[in-house]
Amino acid sequence: MRKKGGVYIIIAVVTVLVLLLLQYNEPKKLNWFPSYVAHHKIPFGTYVFNGIAENIFQDTEQINTPPYEYLNNNPDSEGTYFFVNSAVGFADAELETLLDWTAKGNTLFIASESFEKKLLDTLDLATQNLYNGLESSGGFGFRLANPDLSPEKEYLFQKNKYTSYFNSIDTLHTSVLGLVRDLADDADSKYFNIISKNFGKGKIILSTFPKAFTNYFILKESNKDYTAGLLSYIPTKSTLYLDNYYKEGKAFYTSPMYIFLNNKALKWAYYLALIGAVIYIFFEGKRKQRAIPVVRPLKNQTLAFTRTIADMYYEKNEQKRIAEFKIEYFLEYIRSQFYLGTNERVAHFYRSLAARSSHSLEEVEKLFSFLERLKNQETVSTLELTQLNSAIEKFKKRADGRNEHQP
Repeated sequence: MRKKGGVYIIIAVVTVLVLLLLQYNEPKKLNWFPSYVAHHKIPFGTYVFNGIAENIFQDTEQINTPPYEYLNNNPDSEGTYFFVNSAVGFADAELETLLDWTAKGNTLFIASESFEKKLLDTLDLATQNLYNGLESSGGFGFRLANPDLSPEKEYLFQKNKYTSYFNSIDTLHTSVLGLVRDLADDADSKYFNIISKNFGKGKIILSTFPKAFTNYFILKESNKDYTAGLLSYIPTKSTLYLDNYYKEGKAFYTSPMYIFLNNKALKWAYYLALIGAVIYIFFEGKRKQRAIPVVRPLKNQTLAFTRTIADMYYEKNEQKRIAEFKIEYFLEYIRSQFYLGTNERVAHFYRSLAARSSHSLEEVEKLFSFLERLKNQETVSTLELTQLNSAIEKFKKRADGRNEHQP
């Protein structure tokens, strides 16, 4: 039977090892989460864009705090504040701070799939979604509107089923920088998706296509030209402030297990350690038996209780009550030591007690006659109480096998 169990264990271990080997050799799945985080190298991270920006612009700063806090702490900062995320939503005070900073002669660039209503109302804009269809695989085509940036060239993106565009703009004060087209639309309609508008002494640029700045888009074919065309609207000699606060993904990894699980070798070392611990517990647990706790029998507290009560009445000089407790204590002694019932004290009881306690029948009957007399008296004198105690102790000494001179 033991040999058969060993075969099952070997089969289980081999199966686990084969599954681990297959999983280890399985190609790593791509993470398509739109994080837009600067150091993320996943398809929708912005690692490549941040590298390009640092090469194009003379000065770049990574801003990890809210724009409201940064601008209040750095009121003299000048340049372009750049936001890219799936959604960028400012609080009222924060939006006012950004607009005031822009009006001083700076540039605000926001690439987002949606914008807050207050910003759109301020710029006299409105947006609407353009759906590609659930069954369509055509995607969208994006173009730049500037004649110097090859407006005839179309850049394809097929990972989205919808995109946003500006369906209402102030054409007198708004410049169109980019267009989007539904590839599945036979009408070949084009929509405005990137606009620029002067604001005070500065400028605001809004794009509804934030994925133009992701790793996947930039590295696909010649799409980098589209992204570079958008960056050409930003002064390269000014400081580019890259926002890291409004991001879908985490800018910093807070889990201590990230280093292990993100590195293939360390991850499998961690898994093997866990498997080894489970195997050790399994086999070691079978070899050692758990300690059996000692269950102590319950103590008989009747004698201790009776003795305590008797001592209490002795201090109060109540001989009758003391005599009653002494007698009850003695009867309990007989029940526990000789296993005899004391409720019916008849001839058979006396004979059994005499035989088990090394006393004669006459001595036992005389003792119980004395006990019965004291019990029926209304009062008990000190002398009688002393005689009772002496008679009981004398009986116990012989019953327990002690001579009368032993303590």
